[in-house]
Amino acid sequence: MAKQSGQDHNRQKKAAVINDFTGFGRCSLAVAAPILSAMKVQCCAVPTAIFTNHTGFEHFSWRDCTDRLDDYIRDWRATGLRFDAIASGFLGSARQVKFVRRFIDAFRTPKTLVVVDPVMGDYGKLYPTYDRNLAESMRELMSVADVLTPNLTEACVLANREYDPEIGDEGLEELCSALAAPRSARIVVSGIRRGDTIFNCVYKRGSRIEMIGTKAVGPDRSGTGDVFSAVIVGDLVRGTNFADAVRHAADFVRHAMERTVEMDLPVTDGLAVEEVLGDLAARQPQWK
Repeated sequence: MAKQSGQDHNRQKKAAVINDFTGFGRCSLAVAAPILSAMKVQCCAVPTAIFTNHTGFEHFSWRDCTDRLDDYIRDWRATGLRFDAIASGFLGSARQVKFVRRFIDAFRTPKTLVVVDPVMGDYGKLYPTYDRNLAESMRELMSVADVLTPNLTEACVLANREYDPEIGDEGLEELCSALAAPRSARIVVSGIRRGDTIFNCVYKRGSRIEMIGTKAVGPDRSGTGDVFSAVIVGDLVRGTNFADAVRHAADFVRHAMERTVEMDLPVTDGLAVEEVLGDLAARQPQWK
């Protein structure tokens, strides 16, 4: 069979997703791939590490993939791949941060969207795998991202601000302004809880922030941020307005959470996205 040309195999929308792969627990690439596929975007996965199950379980094993990452740049360039989006998630070392920079430099075109989800911590604390030096290195990606999707903890770390779970709208606007690098004019700070509502703060340079809220449902679950970011990537690749993409992602997370609670699944199992993936096919959510 003749080798496909770059033009032939780039007719479909494609997103390169740089994240870890977890066999059980519904997070990272394990949720990004089916979500993007349901949204008619091909997920081209770049696994930074492979886990048996996520670290919220008492027992897990993992293998670091850093030494193999540059193979993706070499082989995919030789194959002629091009991407509508490049999205990064959990990164385990400064070496992996530098790899993401090399990957972006190798594949970015004027039409390529770069989305950085700086997965570093939550509830005011960094994850055990992170230290301040690694968190500092994540700032390197801010300067090359078109869209940033941090939670409040990560936004405060990146902006070198004190974590304030009671932050008001004025503080959020100042926080987003501090994060906005030359390229990253679009930011969503996710998961801001106020009473029984979860808000997502949407910022676009030159505009006031917009607070998009959804009803809080059930306990926090691993992988929720990965689901949220994947829907945003899929929508932006398909040409959806940024605020509408955030609204769609927030509604889908709530929808998946409601179904997960109905099924009474353990918190460590993450969101039962398989139950609701069909609802992502339409541009406008059909659930309420």
